[in-house]
Amino acid sequence: MLHILVLGAAAGGGFPQWNSNDAIARRARAGDPDLPLRTQSSIAVSADGRRWVLFNASPDLRQQINDRRQLQPAPDAALRASPIAAVVLTNADVDHVTGLLNLRESQAFALYAHSRVLGVLAANSIFNVLNPAFVPRRPLPMDEPLMLMDGSGAPLGLSVRAFPVPGKVALWLEDGNARDFGTAEGDTLGLEIAGADGRSFFYIPACAAMTAELAARLQDASLVFFDGTLWRDDEMIAAGVGTKTGRRMGHMSCDGAGGSIAALADLNIARKIFIHINNTNPLFIAGSPERARARQAGWEIAEDGLEVAL
Repeated sequence: MLHILVLGAAAGGGFPQWNSNDAIARRARAGDPDLPLRTQSSIAVSADGRRWVLFNASPDLRQQINDRRQLQPAPDAALRASPIAAVVLTNADVDHVTGLLNLRESQAFALYAHSRVLGVLAANSIFNVLNPAFVPRRPLPMDEPLMLMDGSGAPLGLSVRAFPVPGKVALWLEDGNARDFGTAEGDTLGLEIAGADGRSFFYIPACAAMTAELAARLQDASLVFFDGTLWRDDEMIAAGVGTKTGRRMGHMSCDGAGGSIAALADLNIARKIFIHINNTNPLFIAGSPERARARQAGWEIAEDGLEVAL
């Protein structure tokens, strides 16, 4: 059985974002039960309920560990211990790699990512706080199943098949002189995560467009966590809090003819869950018309702490 735990449901900045001061943000901070706080996007997966693999390492990871007993040391463990056995990165976005800095202190685990992302981490000396003697860095092959192992090489009962999806290079790595801002294959990955019994699901927290190849891959899937960053492409512009469209940021919108709700509608996916949801997206508002439309279309909205057994 696969044990899946949503650590954070929100996109970069969380919900509410630290500097958001609109009516929704104020209601959330005041404790409105219709607007629970959400941390930045990440999930954890385990095959045995004891050893866990993080998929992306959010800046909120320390809080997420303290909020989730599954990621805390067992009472009978050593004085320094953790059930976190590995971390897998889907890209080099700030909201997916910053949490690695919380995992220093010479604690053993394995770090997996595309070779391009591993190169970015190697070039940035701040990530040297992850002592390579304890944290081996292992490249993800493209479109081949890879058995995940902990830092010492012990199998974790999980395999991952990584594949490129439309996206963009991380904002902090953009080359403004390049037409595509330096984007190359490997900058944005989707993952198929499987247990020893062959049951699997997809985790795609960032995706700029639905291709025929990706649609065929998702056909008849039992579970898909999918990019829910923005409800509409010009959402941040319309709200007066940004100048970029969703496409410019590497995300397809949920709504509209080219949105994810329409793109995944006919793929016979048993369970669809939006994750990596921006603080401007009305999907986070209980009772909003947009949330009702998404639910009517068969979508769930990820919440911090959501547990799924597969």
